[in-house]
Amino acid sequence: MVALARQLQRLPESTRSILLTAIYGLVGGLAAVGFEIGINLIYANTFVRLSAYSPATFVIGSFVIVVGCSVAGAWLLTRFCREAAGSGIPQLKFAFWQDFGHVPIKTVWVKFLAGLLHVGGGMSLGREGPSIHIAGGAASQVAGALGVPKQRRRQPAAAGAAAGLAAAFNTPLAAITFVLEEIVQNLNSPLVGSIILASVIGAFMVHAIIGSHPAFVLPQIEHSTWRAYVFVPIASAFAALVGIGFGKATLWLKRTARGWTKLPALFHPLIGGLTVWALGVAVFLWSGRLGVFGLGYDDLTAVLNGQLIWQLVLALLVAKWIATTVCYGSGGCGGIFAPCLFLGATAGAVIASGAAPLLTLGLDDRTLLAVVGMSACLSAVVRAPFTSILIVFEMTHQFELVPALMLGALVSEAISRLFSQHNFYDDVLTQDGIVLVHVIPPRDLRSWQAYPVSAIANFRPVFLTSYDPAHLQATLDASQFQRFPFIENGTLIGAVTRLEVAEALGVGRPPLLETIVTCRRAQTIGEVARLLIESPLGLAVVVAEEKPVGIVTLHDLLRAQESLAGRSEQ
Repeated sequence: MVALARQLQRLPESTRSILLTAIYGLVGGLAAVGFEIGINLIYANTFVRLSAYSPATFVIGSFVIVVGCSVAGAWLLTRFCREAAGSGIPQLKFAFWQDFGHVPIKTVWVKFLAGLLHVGGGMSLGREGPSIHIAGGAASQVAGALGVPKQRRRQPAAAGAAAGLAAAFNTPLAAITFVLEEIVQNLNSPLVGSIILASVIGAFMVHAIIGSHPAFVLPQIEHSTWRAYVFVPIASAFAALVGIGFGKATLWLKRTARGWTKLPALFHPLIGGLTVWALGVAVFLWSGRLGVFGLGYDDLTAVLNGQLIWQLVLALLVAKWIATTVCYGSGGCGGIFAPCLFLGATAGAVIASGAAPLLTLGLDDRTLLAVVGMSACLSAVVRAPFTSILIVFEMTHQFELVPALMLGALVSEAISRLFSQHNFYDDVLTQDGIVLVHVIPPRDLRSWQAYPVSAIANFRPVFLTSYDPAHLQATLDASQFQRFPFIENGTLIGAVTRLEVAEALGVGRPPLLETIVTCRRAQTIGEVARLLIESPLGLAVVVAEEKPVGIVTLHDLLRAQESLAGRSEQ
């Protein structure tokens, strides 16, 4: 890797940028394809294989698998990296905007393994969110190995994310729009060229290794009628409401789960796993369908092809809604794309079943409404209408669906804005106490100093909370930070350097604390810069309601300025 980095440095800037982007796309695509293959292998050799045996064997075997995978994945999350829980898209968005695209290697491998266990082990979650997070993080780490500094990792993170989504769903166009709409949040970003190239490479990777088949198998829709279009707004509205309800219920449960202090965090995801198991077993014993477990793609294909009775479709809708809500809200590791598509398809199919006797809808009409429901539900949750249209179109490979998808996206977008100010991912970040500030390179020093300090602060700091030598040594071993705020009984009392802690441990005395300065999120960078100069350690603690929530250092300030200077030159 070092030799490759040296060779790249000898190339002209434009050539080096293209080659680096190709590497990011290759790494991101391989990571996403490997993740997909791993999930499919686990699921096929557990639930699919068990479904061929007796009902009793399936019930017992599926219980063991769900419990084992839920706890094993939770152990990885609680032991190594709690930030790897959830879908990964909010975390990558945070890394892109607040940490200049740097994603720790620990987050990448924990996300990969925990995602395999939770999604492959039956939890009702998707693989696209983890695929984006893993691919973006892997590209960020490869960029570091090739000599790209931490403050220049936004390009590799965005390129890797695009390659990951393109490979996860075999949808390169949707990958481009999603990264630009949701991660970068700028369709005219200077990163668009890198994102397009990486997305194409990610699609090539999945074509070469898995194949070019669409994610869902649909009959060719050739005879949809005006009667279906009469119900497109109704199906879209219903699917959007299902998605909005899912998002709000999930956020409520996620917030409530923080109060489960009597239950160890290791067992929180098990609640989601047991919920899936109970609902999944009930549906399986009644119908022989496995759609509540895992991704549910086989049952989704059956819904789109009109192969299930409406009572079963409704049961799958309700069971999948509850299962996904509890899995994500209780701390499972997985995404929401696939569940939203499933919920939308079943919602659209339910409307189609009710409308069929009224206007004599044919199979093509009913399929059209189910597909529109997929796009509408996803759009309502993630608030990315272009992506929602393109992802369904690319997965189905049918141009005839586009007009109905566009109409459905309009209805979905209007309804989602009535009930929610932000999309699901932004609400997750807000609930975690993170307010993203989208820093645009300023035109002058005065503009830069007027930004809020939350744009450059670290909201995942490491605090010392005890003079106990074991705690002090464990903190030094687990972190590379050079300065630590010290909290005693919930009160900020000072700060200490790494060197002072090491010396104090060596002679068996308590470390000597330095005075510390504090600031609020809304204070400007210019104000906090003066505080940092006056601080003995060049460190300020960000407080909210008198509680420490983050830190900002002179290093953070200089790193941000260097990053913005580099972006201004692009």
